[in-house]
Amino acid sequence: MPRIAPLETADMTAEQRQFHDNIVTGPRGGMRGPFQAWIHSPKFADLAQRLGEYCRFNSVLEVRQSELAILVTARQWTAQFEWFAHAPLALKGGLSEGVIADLRERRQPTFEKADEAAIYNFCTELYRDSRITDATYAETTAQLGEQGVVDLVGVLGYYALVSMTLNVFEMPLPDGVEEPLAP
Repeated sequence: MPRIAPLETADMTAEQRQFHDNIVTGPRGGMRGPFQAWIHSPKFADLAQRLGEYCRFNSVLEVRQSELAILVTARQWTAQFEWFAHAPLALKGGLSEGVIADLRERRQPTFEKADEAAIYNFCTELYRDSRITDATYAETTAQLGEQGVVDLVGVLGYYALVSMTLNVFEMPLPDGVEEPLAP
């Protein structure tokens, strides 16, 4: 049971209804995950979802690259819904089953692609140290370009926000779905 009650459309303010309708008719197609919490602050919700739309659908990163960063973030925060939602997207986007399994189990993945190794190293170093070394920055920039690194930081920041929202408000998985991540 979430800590914050889902709103019925009949109980929404005009701003909440507009946010709801934009999410339901947009590329996400439904009010899942953080949106049920964010709708309680509709101006914030709209700004956050627009950032998320860019990060997920319009950044310069390839799907497998951004989904790798999202899974590292979901695992960092043990964000169950985030993992549930994005592990299939990562697989569909070209991330290997082995890498996904290693991330889920908190093991160091073996990467076949240099860009994936650079992204993983960047993400884990930033989460561990709150900084990036010159060597990690140089390698990630060589793999992704400067805009790619900026977009990677954006993906990490946005999905940390999503993960915090999911965890703070205890947003549930769909009925019948087991938690995919061990603590």
